[in-house]
Amino acid sequence: MKILITGTTGYIAKRLALKLLEEKHELICCVRDKSRIPDEIENHPDVTFIKIDFLNPKKIELPKNIDAAYYLIHSMASNKGDFESLEERCAKNFKELVAKTNCKQVLYLSGIVNDDSLSKHLQSRLQVENTLKSSHYGLTTFRAGIIVGSGSASFEIIRDLVEKLPIMITPRWLNTKSQPIAIRDVLTYLSQALLKKELYNNSYDIYGPEVLTYKQMLLQFAQVRKLKRSIITLPILTPRLSSYWLYFVTSTSFQLAKTLVDSMKVEVIGKSSNINQYIHVDPLPYKKAVDLAFQKIEQNSVISSWKDAISSGVFTDQLSKHVEVPQFGCFKDERSRKVNDENYTLEKIWSIGGKNGWYSYDFLWKVRGFLDKLFGGVGLRRGRTHDT
Repeated sequence: MKILITGTTGYIAKRLALKLLEEKHELICCVRDKSRIPDEIENHPDVTFIKIDFLNPKKIELPKNIDAAYYLIHSMASNKGDFESLEERCAKNFKELVAKTNCKQVLYLSGIVNDDSLSKHLQSRLQVENTLKSSHYGLTTFRAGIIVGSGSASFEIIRDLVEKLPIMITPRWLNTKSQPIAIRDVLTYLSQALLKKELYNNSYDIYGPEVLTYKQMLLQFAQVRKLKRSIITLPILTPRLSSYWLYFVTSTSFQLAKTLVDSMKVEVIGKSSNINQYIHVDPLPYKKAVDLAFQKIEQNSVISSWKDAISSGVFTDQLSKHVEVPQFGCFKDERSRKVNDENYTLEKIWSIGGKNGWYSYDFLWKVRGFLDKLFGGVGLRRGRTHDT
């Protein structure tokens, strides 16, 4: 089948693309910035790339002969106050473009929205789902609980908290209930739902087998890591203070921390459906999902990370020409040195920074990271998904 994927540089889409290629599908991947195309699929013979920004698609048209499309665009970490209207506009433009093709099905990954008082983030997800509905194709929506996997935002934030803080003074929203689901289960649902007519124009909650509070998730994570942790919950921490707490302790940005805190006050518990009649998934327990995630980390085989999407930025065509290295009309000071082992040398170059540090003025880099964190940046806590 010929499948269109949006959000190609994002956490979910990267992994889904590789899974679909293993299943011998032909992919058309939409990207805003071709310089950020994932290495794993950049030169794959069954992948075609389209440069498109669905906020401003201009005069671009999608290929007519696509069978299905995945809508995996999400601006959870956007620092723009009107992200709800931006997400709605993005979904509307996508729908209009897909409606001109032969696409039979659109698959959308959303969040569980069963609570009576939804956060802005979850309200936006529901609004996007309603926007994507069309008479031109069948819409299949999977509403997922918190996704647990190596590199996912929730996993890495919980990891930061558990591994850095032996004693945690936490806000009361840690008692909110959720049903976390393993990333591999999410990918199974997404891939196996392709062109199943029984799933058209329906939405399904997908979730793990356990209902856990965020406090229980932290403590079970600590058990997997064989760490002893104590958690004290206080009712006095306001949402804003909670956001700062997450921001300064973990590798997240302040905007993402604020969005997460708003959402974590809402219970994310799924409703049963008949989805298992069509897709057979035996959801992994939370501790097993965490254990599998660490196996990937230890093998240096983290395919994608939330940081890939959150750090995305696109130069406009007008600006990009000014940041290119000039080729003519300039003085070049080129120096070279012969090395005996090229691979070893390159490995050392690519491993500069992070836990490895720098070759000189190490403390100045740390000061720079502290200042960046102080003014709302990520500082030095972003880390690596691979040593080199």
